[in-house]
Amino acid sequence: MTDKAVASTTIDAGVQDCLAVVLDYERYPEWAEDIAEAIVTERDATGRGSSVRYRAEGFGRGTAYTLGYEYRDLPGEMRWSLIRGDIMRTCDGTYRFDAAGDDATTVTYELEIDLAVPLPGFIKRRAEERIVATALRELKRRVEDQGDA
Repeated sequence: MTDKAVASTTIDAGVQDCLAVVLDYERYPEWAEDIAEAIVTERDATGRGSSVRYRAEGFGRGTAYTLGYEYRDLPGEMRWSLIRGDIMRTCDGTYRFDAAGDDATTVTYELEIDLAVPLPGFIKRRAEERIVATALRELKRRVEDQGDA
C-alpha cells in the first residue's frame, strides 16, 4: 500500500531563490539533516540533475536510493520518482512553487512512499509526515539564510 503526505510552507524569498536551493542536490548534505550524501549521476541538457543517488541516515537506519527528476513544469513544479532503493519500492514526490506576494513563495511538498519492509501503517504515515515537515523546515531555513547572507 502506498501512503501519501502533503504539507506547505511560505518562504520569504522568490521562486527562483527556492529553486536554486532545491536544484543544488550536491549541497543537500550541508542543510538537509538526514542526507549524508547526494551525487548527481546524470544531468539533462540544461545541466540539471536528472538522476541523483542519495545516502540518508534516519530513524536509526541508513538507506541508499536513486531518484529521477523531471522538470517540464518548472518554475511552478518539479517531480521525482524512485529509480532504485534498498528499502523503498516507491518514493515519488512533487515540489510546487507558488508566488505569495512580492518576495515570498509557498512551497508545497507531496510525497508517496512504499517501503519494502513491513511496517504498521501508522508508523509509515508518521515517518512520511516527519520527512515532509523536516524537508520543508530545512528548505525554508536554507533559502532564508542565503537571502540574509
